[in-house]
Amino acid sequence: MHYNTYLALGDSYTIGESVPLHQSFPYQAIQLLRKKGMHFHAPEIVAKTGWTTTELAEHILHTKLNTQYDFVTLLIGVNNQYRGLSISDFTSDFEFLLRKAIHFAGNKPTHVMVLSIPDWGFTPFAAGRDLQTISKQIDNFNNVCSAFTKKAGAHFINITDETRTEKNNLQALASDQLHYSGITHLRWAEKVVDIISDISA
Repeated sequence: MHYNTYLALGDSYTIGESVPLHQSFPYQAIQLLRKKGMHFHAPEIVAKTGWTTTELAEHILHTKLNTQYDFVTLLIGVNNQYRGLSISDFTSDFEFLLRKAIHFAGNKPTHVMVLSIPDWGFTPFAAGRDLQTISKQIDNFNNVCSAFTKKAGAHFINITDETRTEKNNLQALASDQLHYSGITHLRWAEKVVDIISDISA
């Protein structure tokens, strides 16, 4: 029996900062896929809170990973924006990371899903900051992600718009009022599962 493998690349949003690991979207995606009768190993997560694209890229280069996975997700960039790093550096890093993700997926771009960067400007943590600038910068980063992802033939999943409608919904947020709750992670997981289910049908 073939057990599918899933590699999740990213930062705090991938590990589910401030929620139990099993509530992170990669773990919830696997739970949903198993409920559908699909066989999956636990997800392999290469992500750390605070990582920028450069730090994720360096970690991938120095970590022994499997040569191939059935599915790969990539969600990265918020820390580039948060630290005020340049969009040009982000662009070259993201292009590299997307190529690596496709390579990990056995050179099948349709087996790669890029999730857009959530807008932390719409969280209580951002109170007193220039929210318009945060949103504009996140849009610029997401435009890079979207353009490269679509050009490569991979899937782009927009979760940003949803995070902008949740400003006063504390249930959508984790206890730190910056990251997202298991409820929000479940919605992200469902979007990933929809794509994997379509491919596997």
